[in-house]
Amino acid sequence: MPTFVYMTRCDGCGYCVDICPSDIMHIDKVTRRAYNIEPNMCWECYSCVKACPQDAIDVRGYADFAPLGHSVRVRRDEQKGVIAWRIKFRNGEKDMELLAPITTKPWGKHIPQLSDVPAPSQAMRDSQLLFNEPKYIRMDEGDLHTLESNGLVMKEGVYY
Repeated sequence: MPTFVYMTRCDGCGYCVDICPSDIMHIDKVTRRAYNIEPNMCWECYSCVKACPQDAIDVRGYADFAPLGHSVRVRRDEQKGVIAWRIKFRNGEKDMELLAPITTKPWGKHIPQLSDVPAPSQAMRDSQLLFNEPKYIRMDEGDLHTLESNGLVMKEGVYY
């Protein structure tokens, strides 16, 4: 699902440009709005979608979870600790909202000072995991966090 930008919502803040790992989000020099220069090269990490404070970046959904003619909106709710994917079907009669817990730290707080972190052991270097991966996806506490473990409860098919 490559990303695209709603030009009327974008204010040109550049958060998406700063966070894009494949360097395909750019700011247009004339309109001062972000755009995806190469949608086919999108890694689909959705970092830009999650980072955009204006909710100006959306994704094109694949047919395996949303039918042709749908729209997908992604919203990050820091207070509830979730990312919501809202799918609106083209007939307008049905909406689906998928929620996932936020497993990352707030914007700008996730980069560790590597000089303060102990060097990885030989066992860590030999493993298939990335540097401190269990810690940063919060598996060092046991299992992955769920919506329930983050204090959300189900009401009428939606987590609150």
